[in-house]
Amino acid sequence: MADTAKEYDAVIKTCRDLFINKMKDYGSAWRILRLPSLTDQIFIKAQRIRGLQQNTERKVDEGESSEFIGIINYSLMALIQLDRGVVEQPDLSLEEAIQLYDEKVAITKKLMMDKNHDYGEAWRDMRVSSLTDLILQKLLRVKQIEDNQGKTLVSEGIDANYQDMINYSVFAMIHLGA
Repeated sequence: MADTAKEYDAVIKTCRDLFINKMKDYGSAWRILRLPSLTDQIFIKAQRIRGLQQNTERKVDEGESSEFIGIINYSLMALIQLDRGVVEQPDLSLEEAIQLYDEKVAITKKLMMDKNHDYGEAWRDMRVSSLTDLILQKLLRVKQIEDNQGKTLVSEGIDANYQDMINYSVFAMIHLGA
């Protein structure tokens, strides 16, 4: 499992570097996004991945990896929004945003390591298309929870679903050699 931790960190580094560069370009404009808007952004990315996996022709020259990076970063933004709430104006410096990003990654990675131990790295035998389908399923669950104003009777909350989407996306990126 030591390789999994290193591979995970390498994928997150790629995502984090892009997050930092986008923060430098746009600031924390994403802080105005409500959770359903972030969920929809993730949904668009997951649908595009599924389309790429099913279609033989591509009209935009971007592959699955860039979309998985988007899912990871938007999910981390959503986790931050869950804690901090939505604002009317960007309110985070680059340093604050990176700190929050890193905190959410650490929590999500620990969850992955715990589950990975219990499941015996089963994800390594999964297809990227199955991971994509699981992400889409999690998105539909999140949309339903959002429609229920965040209330669940017996199910995990929205945060656990975002964390799973991050981890499934990291696994997919590892499979893709990204």
